[in-house]
Amino acid sequence: QVRLVESGGGLVQAGASLRLSCAASGRSFSINTMGWYRQAPGKQRELVATITSSGRTNYADSVEGRSTISRDNAKNTVYLQMNSLRPEDTAVYYCNADLTYWSSNTKYTYWGQGTQVTVSS
Repeated sequence: QVRLVESGGGLVQAGASLRLSCAASGRSFSINTMGWYRQAPGKQRELVATITSSGRTNYADSVEGRSTISRDNAKNTVYLQMNSLRPEDTAVYYCNADLTYWSSNTKYTYWGQGTQVTVSS
């Protein structure tokens, strides 16, 4: 029922910016925390940034100061603005959403399919 659709990835040069978007489609749920995670080749998936329903944010040290996570609750969409991109930012970026279904009051975690971000030197 719930689908997370990511967009905004691509191939850019170092120093460029990207804005990733993730929209959660579906009905009858509330999204608690949304976030972005990334996985580079040969590495574990790691947190990039999260944002709660009230707007509280959390960033990985590697991106803090040059990235901004935001959300539009009316659109069930989370954004990640990444500036001053570095080659080490190259990874598949996954959208994540923790949500609660209204009818059952049960919590679920969903992941997007991932969007590739490649930063060339």
